[in-house]
Amino acid sequence: MNNPVHTFHIPVMGLAYTIDTPVKVARFGISSVMSIIEDNLVERMRGYYYNLVGEHYQPISKSETDYRAKRITDYLNLVQRIVLDQIEKLRAEPFTEGSEISKYFEMLPAHNRLRRVYKIMMSCTDKSNKLRLENWLRKRVVPGSIDVNIMTKLDRTKTDSSGNPIEDGSDAVAALRGYAKSNLSDSSVVFSAGLNPRLFNYLETLPAFNRKEDGTFDKKIILKVSDFRSASIQGKMLAKKGLWVSEFRIESGLNCGGHAFATDGILMGPILEEFKNKRQALRDELFKLYEKALGEKCKRNFPFAPPLAISVQGGIGTAEEDHFLRNHYGVDSTGWGTPFLLVPEATSVDNSTLDLLTKATEGDVQLSNNSPLGIRFHYLKGTSGELEKLERIGKGKPGSPCTEKYLVSNTEFTTEPICTASRTYQKKKLAQLKDMNLQEVEYQRQRTNVLNKECLCTGLSNSVLIKHNLRSFDKRLRAVNICPGPNIAYFSKVVSLHEMVDHIYGRGNIIVHENRPAIFVKELSLYVDYLREMIDGAAKSLDERTKKQIQDFSRNIIDGISYYKKLISEVEESGKQLMVQVSDGLKKVEEKFLIECLQFKCT
Repeated sequence: MNNPVHTFHIPVMGLAYTIDTPVKVARFGISSVMSIIEDNLVERMRGYYYNLVGEHYQPISKSETDYRAKRITDYLNLVQRIVLDQIEKLRAEPFTEGSEISKYFEMLPAHNRLRRVYKIMMSCTDKSNKLRLENWLRKRVVPGSIDVNIMTKLDRTKTDSSGNPIEDGSDAVAALRGYAKSNLSDSSVVFSAGLNPRLFNYLETLPAFNRKEDGTFDKKIILKVSDFRSASIQGKMLAKKGLWVSEFRIESGLNCGGHAFATDGILMGPILEEFKNKRQALRDELFKLYEKALGEKCKRNFPFAPPLAISVQGGIGTAEEDHFLRNHYGVDSTGWGTPFLLVPEATSVDNSTLDLLTKATEGDVQLSNNSPLGIRFHYLKGTSGELEKLERIGKGKPGSPCTEKYLVSNTEFTTEPICTASRTYQKKKLAQLKDMNLQEVEYQRQRTNVLNKECLCTGLSNSVLIKHNLRSFDKRLRAVNICPGPNIAYFSKVVSLHEMVDHIYGRGNIIVHENRPAIFVKELSLYVDYLREMIDGAAKSLDERTKKQIQDFSRNIIDGISYYKKLISEVEESGKQLMVQVSDGLKKVEEKFLIECLQFKCT
């Protein structure tokens, strides 16, 4: 099993933005995550890449049994073949300036042994020694991991022609089956958005996730979590099924892209501290449950627990922050998502949207209510998706045609669930609001909430289709929306893959904004803004439950501020520069927070 050669990974972004990222970066040893939930997009990408590599493309029709899983399996196998072919070609290249094999080693972190040997080889004057070192390096070129993401909440039940539920045919379950049947090895599935009992029960039936005789896994499980409690609960649930979580991927609740799952005011620093202090205890506890389950299920036991990695992502923007997270908290990897949207060599963003991203300011990224799932959603203003939505509203025809139906969830007006961004739902809901005789202010508030909802199935898929000049799902739906994290405001130019990697490792700097707040300060500020919304929302009617929720939220923020003050005074010299930034920003945000608390009497 290959050890990662880089200390960062590229997380999943939207449905399309990382759908072919492994084809772009895996040959350089960089791990990345693709979304596989949208099988129509997967099928488009199958056709595109089969044609690109000169292989025969055989469409997988929706009339085929288990077509969804088959599409996913075949696309993943295709991506793997492409990457392995790229690796073989890269290994055969000469070590010359600009060659991909030279780029492979030049992009590695400075402490990496392979990079040090590469530097020695390049300066070697003895031909025989140089050749020996070249051959040694060629054999150690390994691809980055090709990982997949399944958002557990996107698990619509599928029915047959008679309306009966198809066994193991739901969206997430079928996607998981497609991944499990693929040829990918040393790969992981990343589960995000929390528990899904049906999905986890099905996971238990798949041999692909079993531990091998040598103690390793071909396919591993990664859980994206927001705090330690969530990791413990889900990890134990899977361990009792004989399933090992190989990594907990901690993501900031609010300082991230896409859907935002805010914690109860618990900040990243305290969360990481808890993982740091309880990591070994968690591993020991999970292994006891895992070992017992294996003994009962298959009479197998292993003398040692498998590795348990911890990674973190959400709002990381400088080499200093990356270094501090890895060294102070001992995380194994950091996730860099939003900045890679400005790297065409890594992600698939159409030119118009790319231009919007480079011009984005702090005010252009909103924690919106635009997602039909009813979960807060980071959203870039001014996209073609937003303009298309506003145009429909202006014509008196709000809502989108609903072609993909992955986000159907509402049964307020129908027996079958429909999407709240759909034309059908919005027409019915707006008519209902008109008949309710609401006060004008309340009517406009509810009307705005209805009209905010936007089609994400197509909006988060179209960018790659436009970029590769592929047919859209529906000719009426060609617009794009994109969900960067707040960090995009501080990255303002398109850069090469090499430039971005050098930025991550501190060999360069692509941030020109002097006012960028440190990662901990930015997240704290976002949580204070979130608190303000909670207080505003409770202004008219404040029951005891809501009051307690706001008070608990506020106390957790207070605890977080106290933690950072203590951290600033204790951190070692290597992190002093970052702590100066944290200290300076903390004072301003704390004042803002205290004003909110005094007005509401939070504590």
